[in-house]
Amino acid sequence: MPEEEELVELKFRLYDGSDIGPFRYSPASTVAMLKERIVADWPKDKKIAPKAANDVKLINAGKILENNKTVGQCRVPFGDLPKGVITMHVVVQPSLAKAKAEKKVDDAPRKHFCSCSIL
Repeated sequence: MPEEEELVELKFRLYDGSDIGPFRYSPASTVAMLKERIVADWPKDKKIAPKAANDVKLINAGKILENNKTVGQCRVPFGDLPKGVITMHVVVQPSLAKAKAEKKVDDAPRKHFCSCSIL
């Protein structure tokens, strides 16, 4: 008789200390799947929100998780707490195109003068 796969219970801690979840996932679920779920369940009242899964970084045990890794590969053993809820931290990093657009707010040329002299 095959063993039933033990689900991993995860919750996702946002920048303001609030959480999404907890939810139960198969150890075969990928980090990319988790990110899609986070974007779909993101609270509508938050000032900062990801537009796509690529805007989200997940951190577990101090490590940024790669999209192609599975939950089973990312799970850190906790000794006597095999059935505890694992908290992963969520960082929203806006896409590079948006960040570049915001940097170009001040298009006026800046004048810098250097009065250094090399002897």
